Amino acid sequence: MIDYLNGRIAELLPAKVILDVNGIGYDINISLYTYTSLQGKEDAKIYIYENIREDAWVLFGFISQEERTLFLLLTSVSGIGGNTARMILSSVSPAELCKAISQGDERLLCNIKGIGKRSAQRIIVELKDKIPAVGDNLPVSEENSSKNTLTPEAEEKVKEAVQALTMLGFSPAPTKKAVNAIIETHPNVSTEELIKLALKTI
Repeated sequence: MIDYLNGRIAELLPAKVILDVNGIGYDINISLYTYTSLQGKEDAKIYIYENIREDAWVLFGFISQEERTLFLLLTSVSGIGGNTARMILSSVSPAELCKAISQGDERLLCNIKGIGKRSAQRIIVELKDKIPAVGDNLPVSEENSSKNTLTPEAEEKVKEAVQALTMLGFSPAPTKKAVNAIIETHPNVSTEELIKLALKTI
């Protein structure tokens, strides 16, 4: 069982990181939140969840133990799988998620792609009593951590956003159309915010 991997960042994309650990490259699925936290770093310690199936061995990675705990809590809810949990953590920060669940903010959860009213209600009911222990360990400034200090060209932003959303399971054609529409009206938006906005419209 892998608890964490510590190594050099060989490749970093909005939905995954390739971590070189002693010459072995680990392909790790990450949330947009973790992607933001890894930007500008050469090395990283990634906390791991192994999803071992008959046909695949998938690694999910997290910048903190608290984010991994949230992921595991989300996947404990009926109907919430690994990719859906990652989608949730890509749409809101861990601090925002804890706040939404503890305050019963069903509307915020329903704004996340793939989360309907019933799923939002189940998340709140099943996790409301478990969230405070996680949320208390999250820094207050975390809610603003998704702001990207980099300023890549619009085309590069679109490319990265479409790639990330495709990896999350969306069809490339409608995804690119949605991303292009957003970048036209928000040319200075960061890649992370671009993906978040697209998740609400695809």
